[in-house]
Amino acid sequence: MAQSGGPTVVINASVAGVVQEAGRHPDVIEEIYGGRNGLWGVLGEELVDLQEEKRQTIEALKHCPAAALGTCYYELDLKGRPAEAAKDLERLFAVFEAHRIRYFFYIGGNSSQDATLKIHEEALKRGYEMRVVGIPKAVENDLPHTDHCPGYGSVVKHTAASVMELALDTASLAAETCSCCLIEVTGQNTGWIAAGAVLAKRHPNDGPHVILLPEVTLDEAKFVAKVKATLAACRHCVVVVGEGLRHVNKDGKVEILAEDKTWTDAAGNPMRPGAAERLAELLKRHKVDASIRTVKLGYGQRCAAHFASATDVAEAVACGENAVRAAVNGQSGFMVKIAREQEGPYKASYALHDLRDVANVVRGVPRDWLSEEGMMPNEKFIEYARPLIEGELKLTMEGGLPKYVALDKVPLDKVLPPRA
Repeated sequence: MAQSGGPTVVINASVAGVVQEAGRHPDVIEEIYGGRNGLWGVLGEELVDLQEEKRQTIEALKHCPAAALGTCYYELDLKGRPAEAAKDLERLFAVFEAHRIRYFFYIGGNSSQDATLKIHEEALKRGYEMRVVGIPKAVENDLPHTDHCPGYGSVVKHTAASVMELALDTASLAAETCSCCLIEVTGQNTGWIAAGAVLAKRHPNDGPHVILLPEVTLDEAKFVAKVKATLAACRHCVVVVGEGLRHVNKDGKVEILAEDKTWTDAAGNPMRPGAAERLAELLKRHKVDASIRTVKLGYGQRCAAHFASATDVAEAVACGENAVRAAVNGQSGFMVKIAREQEGPYKASYALHDLRDVANVVRGVPRDWLSEEGMMPNEKFIEYARPLIEGELKLTMEGGLPKYVALDKVPLDKVLPPRA
């Protein structure tokens, strides 16, 4: 198995699920390997023997942030660079054959599932007997066909708690002058995390008062009017904004409000350095009479294992376990998905979905889960998200802080020439 893309609080819980379930099938699974830093490590034959790890370490991975095996943003892009991608596939299967790898599990989001699909299709093309199953992971919750993604419940739990605390802080400052706090959260393409901040709201006047999602193009006039009306009624206003918020530019085209094409991330995507700051500038131009400050929650949202959702951890483990069971039963070319069976009490089950319907597809927040003006999630969203943040963990502590584990990462001997 390997991990891909941005880590989540529970990405290692899926690793634990795979390792523990694989160990229950010694008749068909003899060795359990991990690829260091995703496909990049597999291509370099950087494999580690996970059976050399202590059982206690694997169990403790369920509550450990970041990507224990290491991750990467590496794509098998057959359209953009077909010659290089063909070489990558040739190298991958050389590694698979050299180490007798017959099961492959990739834990990741949209582009990761595309790579999983390509490996499955290449195995079929070559007649190489291997079962390939994707395991979902996405703090942005944007994978289709699954009710939700492992990692989402925990990031929303942390985000909503942070927004609740910031809202209380903002309200306490509204004495001599009104106070406005603009909180920017992760969400380049979708507003699932921003929408989740609504769970912080316990009473009508509580923050957040406005939530802006990338799915709804910003209406500047309505936004300013909403902020002014909230300040008049409550003397404070808390706004949550997804980093990928769109607006109409001076040329009449819809674009990212804070996009800076001169900055790119590891995958070459334009960076979004400050949606909250741009909104603050907008409010100042419209002479909003308030003390305005901005907060960017950033990467801390996705690695706050000290405040993870117990439901999220359990489901991430189960996704890993179900991936192994599916593969052992002969399934390949699928991603594990979570199906919601009932509310009150919440109950979920697990199934498989064809990777061809998942790869590179992005699912946004449904429009009918938002208010008419699009600046606040409604009860449909709240009913959807609330069960996902339930349950608290009892972490092992040391010196007043959580005690997290690290894998020993005992390397396998390399048998191939170095990758060109």
